[in-house]
Amino acid sequence: MNEMNKIIVSDKDVTPWWKGATIYQIYPRSFADSNGDGIGDLNGITSKLDYVASLGVDAIWISPFFTSPMKDFGYDVADYRDVDPIFGTLADFDALVEKAHDLNLRVMLDLVFAHTSDLHAWFSESRSSKDNEKADWYVWADAKPDGSPPNNWASVFGGPAWTWDARRGQYYMHNFLKEQPQLNVHNPVVQDALLDVVRFWLDRGVDGFRVDAINFAMHNRDLTDNPPAPPSNKPRSRAFDFQLHIHNQSQPELPQFVSRIRALTDSYEGRFTLAEVGGDTDGEEMKALTAGETHFNSAYGFNFLHADVLTPALVREALEIWPDTPGMGWPSWALSNHDAPRWLSRWAPEGFEAEFARMVMLLFVELRGNIILWQGEELGLTQVEIPFDKLQDPEAIANWPLIQSRDGARTPMPWQQSAPFGGFSSVETWLPLGDDHAARAVDVHESEPASLLNITRRLIALRNANAALSLGDLTVTEASENLLVFERRCAGQHLICAYNFGDRALAWSPAEPDLWRLLESVNGAAAWELSAFGGLIAERLA
Repeated sequence: MNEMNKIIVSDKDVTPWWKGATIYQIYPRSFADSNGDGIGDLNGITSKLDYVASLGVDAIWISPFFTSPMKDFGYDVADYRDVDPIFGTLADFDALVEKAHDLNLRVMLDLVFAHTSDLHAWFSESRSSKDNEKADWYVWADAKPDGSPPNNWASVFGGPAWTWDARRGQYYMHNFLKEQPQLNVHNPVVQDALLDVVRFWLDRGVDGFRVDAINFAMHNRDLTDNPPAPPSNKPRSRAFDFQLHIHNQSQPELPQFVSRIRALTDSYEGRFTLAEVGGDTDGEEMKALTAGETHFNSAYGFNFLHADVLTPALVREALEIWPDTPGMGWPSWALSNHDAPRWLSRWAPEGFEAEFARMVMLLFVELRGNIILWQGEELGLTQVEIPFDKLQDPEAIANWPLIQSRDGARTPMPWQQSAPFGGFSSVETWLPLGDDHAARAVDVHESEPASLLNITRRLIALRNANAALSLGDLTVTEASENLLVFERRCAGQHLICAYNFGDRALAWSPAEPDLWRLLESVNGAAAWELSAFGGLIAERLA
């Protein structure tokens, strides 16, 4: 059997590689610069794949590198089937896939199916007239009698979700930037074109896809106004925040398109699909889009990505959305990513950053589902404050200073402490490195056996070696103010995981403590006392 198509046998079923996987997310602009222009690229990623493989992860997810004017840094695609020259060529991509597969790393791409760039050839044709072949490939609508937009829908990035186009004499819809026109995914011909994109990359050896903002892919065709959102204590800095997003997204026809994607990917052996689903109702939507065997293999939402504080109650609430019941989808988890502030800066109590990072990493590898490690989390990278004159993020620029910049989580990866620009590039980088990031560079961690990087490797290895962690069911038994305890079971293995979220030691022990063997701990946690921000995992002996 080819190593890339190996299977793991659990007590429940024959399990594909992706179930329980650890996935490493790479933002190509900020990972490694191979050609000295200050911007990361595909060859840079290839040069660092040995490092990624050393983490013990199963796959890499690469954020968009397709041809793009970069108004939203690749999430505005102008050609789904080519590589933007900033990042390299298709030949460079093929070499990346070959090297990754040699290292037993699967390769996942980031597909954006809700919208394209306004420079995509499809949109250029669509806007040219009301009766061309692609006239209804995007969401167009007439103005109201007074010339105002067709309805009250608002853009995530600020302002209305409609822009007037004089060439067609109509408005076009965009949930994000005006340079990101909304595809009419209701149109089966558009669906066919998007499926051809999936097929193109599958044929190049891609192992899976993360599908961006999929719940934005379909709109209410009657263009009904969104109702106002009820009063809330949450700050509102955009018109988007004042509405319930019932009609501009999350339409009931969407799962039918998802089933077409799944049928195509299932026709290739060992492929994986992961949906990004955000919003106030993301739990129910994630379930609908992953139910059974005809939808996405997995989905992740925003339970942790924008949480201001990490608590036992938050973890319990997130985990219990995904019970291990027939027909229920398989969850994936991310604590930070290219759109969300780094969790160490959001959550770590002052003075306990190192201890907190170790505890969170132990907790992360013990969650039921797939885990997605955002580049640099294994180094304990912090959120960077980017001054206004260096901002690149269009959302932050448009809403300054009320929106935290996404740039602060996208800064270049530091590889060498003493090298110029942290060893990321030989010239000034597209975003500045964090002031404290050189001291957290990879070579610093490599030289310290007890560094967060080496702890992360050890913990991922623990996850890989224990079926109860990668595949088992999960039961939360306690989630009080500072104490979180849950149990994992699979194939006759019974584990218990306990964490102290407080800065003082906490006495705790499982029932029948003599029947448990300590497998791993952080911050000096021992049997049976949880030190400040301590965590442990133990295995039942009988």
